Amino acid sequence: MNEHIVFLTGKLAKISLEKVLSDISSKNEFTYDVIDIGVNVAALATVNIIIKKLDLKDVLAATKIIIPGRCRGEIKDLENYSGKKCVRGPEELKDIPRFLGLQGKNLDLSKYDTKIIGEITEAPNMSVKEIIKQANTYKKDGADIIDIGCLPSTEFPHLSETIQELKNQNFMVSIDSLDEKNLISGAKAGADFLLSLQEKSIWIMDEVEAIPIVIPDYPREEKKFYKLIEKLLKDDKEFIADSILEPINFGFTDSIVRYHSFRKNFPSVEIMMGIGNLTELTHADTAGMNALLFGIASELEINYALCTQVSEHCNKAIIEGNFARRIMHTTKTYSMPPKDISNKLLNLHERKPFPYSTSELKEMWSNVKDKNYRIYVNQDGIHVFNNKNFYTEQDAAEFYQHLDIKNDDGHAYYLGMELARAEIAFLLGKRYDQDEILKWGCSVEISEDDIMKFKTAGHTMRKLK
Repeated sequence: MNEHIVFLTGKLAKISLEKVLSDISSKNEFTYDVIDIGVNVAALATVNIIIKKLDLKDVLAATKIIIPGRCRGEIKDLENYSGKKCVRGPEELKDIPRFLGLQGKNLDLSKYDTKIIGEITEAPNMSVKEIIKQANTYKKDGADIIDIGCLPSTEFPHLSETIQELKNQNFMVSIDSLDEKNLISGAKAGADFLLSLQEKSIWIMDEVEAIPIVIPDYPREEKKFYKLIEKLLKDDKEFIADSILEPINFGFTDSIVRYHSFRKNFPSVEIMMGIGNLTELTHADTAGMNALLFGIASELEINYALCTQVSEHCNKAIIEGNFARRIMHTTKTYSMPPKDISNKLLNLHERKPFPYSTSELKEMWSNVKDKNYRIYVNQDGIHVFNNKNFYTEQDAAEFYQHLDIKNDDGHAYYLGMELARAEIAFLLGKRYDQDEILKWGCSVEISEDDIMKFKTAGHTMRKLK
């Protein structure tokens, strides 16, 4: 039996909605009706208004009712009234095909292959309480292991206490030091991993139970490093290997080749990659770098990634790595490129930033009957229109000469705020939705409470007349 969906909308959106549905329904096994619920603007409808205005005869044949995405109220009340399954649709009409599952896939992003080691680099200069707080933040962002960094020529009298307290709170812990005494003290205090041992310090493995990350004395001495790895395998030692990622123009490409060569030569050895030499030493946004590095990690089956957040521009390295590893695992699982999976690493841009063409917006304008301003953004610029006028500019300041908002401070403040946001979206190629916060991927965490406060403030400032 084909599904029959009833879409509830307002007068202004009805024609556009019917056009979107006519383009997709013929290709898919569902029928539909579009019902005007008796309000001009669908976003201003509430569940209570729908219940008052909806004629139940119009939904008798429905297997599902979809209400406007910005419609407020308890959707269960509408289900109880109509006796039908009800869902809140997307906020933009152009997103309906994806909402109905006709574009893209519902992908599982819960799994990953590469564990993240989050390094607390200033641990010797922090109190135990401060370290625990930082560790909890890293864990929340996606770190599986907390790395306690030791600074050269810096005393760390509370090293053992720090590791013991982390273990008491069920953290997996590594210690990172060039000082052999710190490595031994940390391991005896309960550290799970040691960063990092070279041939001259490999003897520490026989003194402690912690698993070492083994690195070459010099990254380019590949043959010598292989001999050390072969000896450890022969002795049946447990360890993780790191070929050392080098900065751009200081051997970066060669180091990627070395990781590839190492994996081919030692397919069963666990590998770690420290990504900080790329992210920390490159002044570019890190989301793309993390996507690429975790893509390499996925292909080479790299088991651990050491993420550092020392430089201010790297302050999201762990959370970016967390999403990158999940996306890359998913691409491998579904045998697809890392496209149309998640927006979390699209911090500055958007997959489809401009849902409406200028001609479609002018068609909307022809149906507007009130003087409230609508704001849209597309490749041509920022568009503002009401029942009288349609303006297009690429500089938000240019609208000052057009908009009739005299003696209305609240409305002026609201439009200024919205137009500034619209200009940012236009310049960056981001999706702009009026009365909505711009989305910045995993770089900015926005809670549902924040979104509701923002919307409430916007409606308060905008005095609808």
